[in-house]
Amino acid sequence: MSLKLDAVRCGRRMVRCSRTAGAHRNWKYLPRLQLRTLATATEKPLVSSSSDHLRFSYPNAKSNLRRTSLPNFWLRDNCRCSSCVHQDTRQRNFNTFDLPEDTQPSHIHTNEDGIKIQWSGDGHESFYPWDFLEFYLNSDKREPEPIELEYFGAQGPHNSQSWPPTLKYGDFSANETGTVGRLTDFIRRNGFAFVTEVPVESAEPTEKLLEKIAFIRQTHYGGFYDFIPDLALADTAYTNIALGAHTDTTYFTDPAGLQAFHLLSHTGASSENNSGVNLGGQSLLVDGFYAASILKKEDPKAFEVLSRVKLPWHASGNKGITISPDKLYPVLEVDESTGKLHRVRWNNDDRGVVPFDSEYSPVDWYKAARKWHDILRRESIEYWFQLKPGNLLVFDNWRVLHGRSAFTGVRRICGGYINRDDFISRWRNTNYPRDEILKRVIG
Repeated sequence: MSLKLDAVRCGRRMVRCSRTAGAHRNWKYLPRLQLRTLATATEKPLVSSSSDHLRFSYPNAKSNLRRTSLPNFWLRDNCRCSSCVHQDTRQRNFNTFDLPEDTQPSHIHTNEDGIKIQWSGDGHESFYPWDFLEFYLNSDKREPEPIELEYFGAQGPHNSQSWPPTLKYGDFSANETGTVGRLTDFIRRNGFAFVTEVPVESAEPTEKLLEKIAFIRQTHYGGFYDFIPDLALADTAYTNIALGAHTDTTYFTDPAGLQAFHLLSHTGASSENNSGVNLGGQSLLVDGFYAASILKKEDPKAFEVLSRVKLPWHASGNKGITISPDKLYPVLEVDESTGKLHRVRWNNDDRGVVPFDSEYSPVDWYKAARKWHDILRRESIEYWFQLKPGNLLVFDNWRVLHGRSAFTGVRRICGGYINRDDFISRWRNTNYPRDEILKRVIG
């Protein structure tokens, strides 16, 4: 069954409709276009049209809508039909600004699924499902996928049943999509994950595994790396000295999203059997989000200073290379819309001069940074472990700081960087249905 208006007048224009199939036609003059939806299990609103908005009201129920109308132009711009949106690319197929600014409905039809609108001017027909309309009557925008982060310290997360988060290399050949989904979800929630039993005869299996997440990012260091500590590139990573907890690529506008390390081998300086000899080179991870939460609790001003004072960062060690971000960035980047920590950017070695143009002085910054530094070095939050051949480590470089102890001998390490956006895309598409993803990323 369908309901339509006998005749309506919207603003100063008159449009013709039929009330029911086969019913006679006549003309009515109404101050606005109005129509009650079919009764369903959940009451749908009355829909009426004005010159610039579509209005919604619930006469038989108390409504706590965030808004009671949606703009006509906004509705027309968000038509999802096959002529307006390319169904393969999901891209808009028309120029929004070719539409008349005063576009409005000439005809409205509702049923239990949604509202069909015929627009004035070109007569284009659009359909809007109730869930789309009611979402925007109740909400301002789509939110990102909900995620519960599990902070970790020296002993892992509180009450963790399985630590550390680990997968096996063979799982990827058995069920690639499902295993990539588990891997990316571990990293998203815990900050990192291990993959064990990765072949060590060459670096290629490691490279191919990382590419199952996304392409490996090219930087001034190259792409996929496979190196020994020979200072082939001017960076302390290419030495055997101890490195404190830090994030990589602080000097990029968009720091690397993921970083991966696989220790292929670690031998002593001589050719003698080094079995049982401690060559050093333990690896360190620190949950930067956990450390920041401690800082905020213990010293709110220090947290404020490190989230407000914006600093220069740079990579200038290689001839012909001087990289810095598009602007100055703070150590702790906070999402302005949610107030939640968004990204940690911390490598004291790559930091430039603390400026004087902030509301806080350099003295304030040094005091706050000292507190931050002290928290990062607490035994209770330092997670130390020994990388072993066959165990690949992948971690979130926007959240997790890494370091190492000094070592002797020769270590061969391979790995790479992966962009944050590509990592999140892969996580979404291996953990959520496509329809839900599109709702969240498009609206």
